[in-house]
Amino acid sequence: MNDKKNVFLGGLLAASVLASPVMAGVSPSEAAKLGQSLTPFGSEKAGNAAGTIPPWTGGLRAEDAPAAYEGSGQHHINPFPEDEVLFTIGASNAEQFDQYLTDGLRAMFETYPTTFNVPVYRSRRTHAVPDWVAENTQDNAVSAEVVGQGAGIDGAFGGYPFPILHGNNEQKAWQVMWNHLTRWRGVSITRRSSEVAVQTDGDYGLVTSQQEAFFNYYNPEGNEDTLDNVIFYYLSFTQSPPRLAGGAILIHETLNQVINPRNGWGYNAGQRRVRRAPNLGYDSPIAAADNLRTADDTDIFNGALDRYNWDYKGMREIYVPYNNYRLSEAGTPYSEILGISHVNPDLTRWELHRVHVVEANLKEGERHIYAKRRFYVDADSWNTLLVDQYDGRGELWRVTMGFAKNYYELPGVWTTLDVYHDLQARRYHVLGLDTEQPSTREFTNDVPNLRYYSPASLRRRSVR
Repeated sequence: MNDKKNVFLGGLLAASVLASPVMAGVSPSEAAKLGQSLTPFGSEKAGNAAGTIPPWTGGLRAEDAPAAYEGSGQHHINPFPEDEVLFTIGASNAEQFDQYLTDGLRAMFETYPTTFNVPVYRSRRTHAVPDWVAENTQDNAVSAEVVGQGAGIDGAFGGYPFPILHGNNEQKAWQVMWNHLTRWRGVSITRRSSEVAVQTDGDYGLVTSQQEAFFNYYNPEGNEDTLDNVIFYYLSFTQSPPRLAGGAILIHETLNQVINPRNGWGYNAGQRRVRRAPNLGYDSPIAAADNLRTADDTDIFNGALDRYNWDYKGMREIYVPYNNYRLSEAGTPYSEILGISHVNPDLTRWELHRVHVVEANLKEGERHIYAKRRFYVDADSWNTLLVDQYDGRGELWRVTMGFAKNYYELPGVWTTLDVYHDLQARRYHVLGLDTEQPSTREFTNDVPNLRYYSPASLRRRSVR
């Protein structure tokens, strides 16, 4: 595998550079801390003083997988079957743990006092990355820079761009969010899964699709020409219900969405036509989610940063959903996972972890249904695991949870279910259900012919 780091998009981003000063990377001596006092991806290697967060000792890799695990595509087997719940946080005792809770969790306890709780397990720092990603991350630490008021990045490829945060709070906030946007999730992936919008009475209907993605930012053969300002290519084919079957979406996710907004196309099976989909961004509602998820809620957060003012609020230790293997075990019925107001707490696992806290406030004159958003980003994996989202009146409106686990075949931590709670409507949406499917996400290092992800191929591959 080619692990050479590439510097790209210099010409494309020139306009943004002129519009805003860039912030160079850290010094080589600072970057040398990666893999030493810091993990290869930038978090503190040591545990906390209380001993409630352990030191990082290498994470969970393929060789650590349970013996019965056969490889990518098989539903994961819980590597920690003997771990037991240490204690459970609910409405009756939440005040005792207040310093480790988010506003969103407090609101969930208040809204669903008899059903929602957080079962806390011992903390396990399972995140890991391949050696070539770690090497690229160390190179990126020196050369990567944010350009255009957070609009894009330059000087990074094949690893986390900003493992060591630097600059002022606004610059650090941009860096955290770009680490999330470009986080390690493999090279190529295929999966079949369902999403549901759960109504107030617990009723729901499945929307099932097959998704395929190529993470061009981690292209093992990547260079300036192959990157071409595209972070990843994404295809989704709806398979059920019948009224939606045959529809498809194609996305080219761009690195700088202000200079070149994401390119999107949709295929309508009834009309047998491929059309541009220019509104797949920001707060555009997602029909399959019954409008409980916006376009930029997908993947917990995605897209351009330009409509908000960003502020880094520092590091905290909080309870986050982590190592959620029970929630994604093969054969678990969706009806057992999906409660009336939230997923079944008995299947979830929460742990104490360090997170970066980033706040986004809507700029004057800009439009978005969320006036304020607060992101809690795992310091190890750079996955955003919790989000508090506020309406225009300043009231907490929606609470997003990314139930993460380690995919030991990658290796790396990523969410297995993304869950979006609307506290005002008392409904919620779940993305990523696949326990009733014969397989789960399948990862490969294959580099596809990019014509596979072209609009011309979309209609040919979309059948009803």
